[in-house]
Amino acid sequence: MPRPVLIVFTFLFSLLLTAQNSVEDKVKVGVVLSGGGAKGMAHIGALKVIEEAGVKVDYIGGTSMGAIVGGLYAAGYSAMELDSLFRAIDFANLIRDNLPRDAKTFYEKEDSERYAITLPFNNFKVSVPPAYSGGQNIYNELVRLLYHVRDVKDFSKLPIPFLCIATNAETGEEVLLNEGYLPEAVMASGALPSLFEPASVDDRILIDGGVVNNYPIDEVRKMGADIMIGVDVQHGLSDREELLSATEILLQINNFRTVKDMGEKSGMTDIYIKPEMEDFSVIDFDERENIIDEGEIAAREKYVELKELSINQNSSKKTVNSLGLNDKLIVNRLVISGNNDNYSRGYVKGKLRFDLGEELKFEKFQQGISNLSATGNFKTIRYRLTSNGIGEDLILNLDEDPNRTLLRLGAHYDDLYKSAAIINLTKKRLLAKDDLASFDLILGDNVRYNFEYYIDKGTYWSFGINSRFNAFEKEIDYDLISGNFDVPNDPNINSINLDITDVTNQVYVQTVLREEFAFTTGIEHKFLKYSTRTLGNVPTAEALIAVRSSGERTFFEKSNFYSAFGQLTLDTYDDKYFPSKGLFFDGDFHFYVFSSDFNDNFKEFSIAKAKLGGAFSILKNLSLNVESEGGFKLGTSNVTSFDFVLGGFGTDLINNFIPFIGYDFLSLPGNSFVKSYARVDWEFARKNHLMFTANFANVQDDIFRLGEWFTAPSFSGYGISYGWESFLGPVQVMYSWSPEGGTSNVFFSVGHWF
Repeated sequence: MPRPVLIVFTFLFSLLLTAQNSVEDKVKVGVVLSGGGAKGMAHIGALKVIEEAGVKVDYIGGTSMGAIVGGLYAAGYSAMELDSLFRAIDFANLIRDNLPRDAKTFYEKEDSERYAITLPFNNFKVSVPPAYSGGQNIYNELVRLLYHVRDVKDFSKLPIPFLCIATNAETGEEVLLNEGYLPEAVMASGALPSLFEPASVDDRILIDGGVVNNYPIDEVRKMGADIMIGVDVQHGLSDREELLSATEILLQINNFRTVKDMGEKSGMTDIYIKPEMEDFSVIDFDERENIIDEGEIAAREKYVELKELSINQNSSKKTVNSLGLNDKLIVNRLVISGNNDNYSRGYVKGKLRFDLGEELKFEKFQQGISNLSATGNFKTIRYRLTSNGIGEDLILNLDEDPNRTLLRLGAHYDDLYKSAAIINLTKKRLLAKDDLASFDLILGDNVRYNFEYYIDKGTYWSFGINSRFNAFEKEIDYDLISGNFDVPNDPNINSINLDITDVTNQVYVQTVLREEFAFTTGIEHKFLKYSTRTLGNVPTAEALIAVRSSGERTFFEKSNFYSAFGQLTLDTYDDKYFPSKGLFFDGDFHFYVFSSDFNDNFKEFSIAKAKLGGAFSILKNLSLNVESEGGFKLGTSNVTSFDFVLGGFGTDLINNFIPFIGYDFLSLPGNSFVKSYARVDWEFARKNHLMFTANFANVQDDIFRLGEWFTAPSFSGYGISYGWESFLGPVQVMYSWSPEGGTSNVFFSVGHWF
């Protein structure tokens, strides 16, 4: 071989060897992220600086929140994308497993907006739920965010190889999760005891990995890392002033071990990033912006070392591409597994409310899962989405909730019913697979009860039985009675104390139309009793007392009424008390066919009424709620016991008593009315509302027949109120006034109305 050719060949061969050695000797970087609950969001700030320095992460692993952040990063999200995602998440709703109202049936809406506390009650023993949250909403969000890697079963095949750590709750052993379904794995690693329920993965009951290994540096190094970067958001042992919750105490017990381990593990970390976390707790999710910033501040202190590492990696700065979220999917096969003996496949499909084989938005898919979860018939629902070539398999693991009996408690105060405490006993699968029986006993100033039995058949005809007893008393103008019942018009009587008793029994069937409307029809028995003790001592009422009195009590009504009824309801409000979006419609028609006729004046008659409303967001935290309603009587019967009576404040008034701001309860009577209502709601702080309300009405006899329903309103009222969404339910105080009556009222309400 000629010498020049040999020289060139030798040179090229040397370059090839140098390039090969450069690739083989390239520094592999691993990142380990510790657990720490909300403090784990500092990992995002640290990853932002690591990316900025140009460091390419070859392996990543973590525990608990470190597993969640690390899993998302391994799936392809950039640190900036994670920053945007986490700053936008409503962690309070996610952790509490708050389900949107439109995920619930009409029966479930009423059921969930009545009680403050729900406890399992089996074999006459009250038990405590295993955790504050089942983590259903968080799991749903993880499935959505990790949808693009749904078919990656081996976590080493992710864009960045990944692992996380969980703890076997039965044996106490460490569990390495590096394969399976990624949302399931990171959720199990973050199942913090007392905050989240344990996770079931491959027949193992798993809890937070921080119990055994909160900083898996050895495991990440074994993946092939030469240089380890660690972000540690743990803090040392807390003093007595900081141990204020069960979660903090459990974390303290866990830290007995991890604090000791970190003394050794921090020394094994080549670039050790330790954000200042002393001012934050594991549940300070509302402090996410400050926590993320602290992670970035701590990482910048190591920026020179990170930059040198980037140079030693002999690689260009990592290119960050926007991942983008797939907003649509096609579920063409449903596979149901688990312990599910009492709920049919048809029941499950009916609750999911989407058709197989049709493209749907991820939001609608998640709502279907929420619909199923809202029934309360299953433990936390875990599911998998896997590709099958033309769409997705939805593999639902449904385990029935073993708690068939529930004890529910609540408290309430308002200006009509006064103080009340509610005790509820709910029994599932009492007589049939899909049924539910519920009994409310309400104790306080006015003893009441409410019994409901409901067989839920979804879009098919469901069946229900209701029985309700209501009683209260109210000081009212005497004109209200003298104008509607056969009593003397006595100028010496200004007001009387009216006692109202109502017993209502219904048998009905109900079906859901197009997923939004519920149509109900049935028969009803109602016993009404209106009476007073006031007239017993009034001389001019002696003739009346002789006819209608029993002892010192005077009765105005004491009849049984029998009717057939129909009702059409739409309710997509996002909140019963403070709606900011959604629509509402309720139309009701009762045909009264028979009565025991205490006043000897009964003829067949009907009552029709309807209410239409909408809630709209005007600006951020500012919404408008507008409603219009009306009702009228059909027939010539002289019965006035079902006339409309406007006045007062509230959301759960019985019969045809209609709230009307500016007037006291039971102030404006008539057998027909029209009313309009508007409320501006400013949520000036989280769960704190400042509201201005205005309403207008015409109410008297036969206003539709006389054409007076479209004339200028005769009555108006205005109110300024404050509302707070407390754990007991809404707390509301309102000052209201009416220009026509020259009156003002202060209304006060605490807790859910029932």
